[in-house]
Amino acid sequence: MKKLFSILTIALIVYSCKDNESAGASAAVINQEEVTGDLPVFGADFKNETILSAYELGEIYSNLKTGDTVKVTFEGPVKEVCQAKGCWMQVDVGAEDPVMVKFKDYGFFVPKDLGGKRVVVHGMAFISEVPVEEQQHYAKDAGKSEAEIAAITLPKKSLGFTASGVKIAE
Repeated sequence: MKKLFSILTIALIVYSCKDNESAGASAAVINQEEVTGDLPVFGADFKNETILSAYELGEIYSNLKTGDTVKVTFEGPVKEVCQAKGCWMQVDVGAEDPVMVKFKDYGFFVPKDLGGKRVVVHGMAFISEVPVEEQQHYAKDAGKSEAEIAAITLPKKSLGFTASGVKIAE
């Protein structure tokens, strides 16, 4: 509990101390009014949440350790979507690797053509270690070649996110 409080405090400081210039760095940032409007929703609807930019979420991830979680709502561009069912997506947050977003209780999927579109995602952010077999499974779902799949040989730390709701902005 103490760790979670520290993480939330750091996130609040980072969020409140940013200057207006960096807050407007991305012209495509979604505003609160857009999220409370009639955007397509997958999973549970969410309203009146503070929406972090992908960059701000990246800052929060830089302070998390394996096993830590934090509840957030963020927006960002979709890099990749599971082409088998739409059962996961990767969202760019300005880190070396995108955030792997899975959907709470496998309860909903997103359209497979979301690549390049902006989404608003609500749920729990965390850091995890992804085993080789799971990485290979995701690579296969994404339509990677056999050579690319075979090149995955080591577990890696991953920016994870369990979404309870997703809104498509574009």
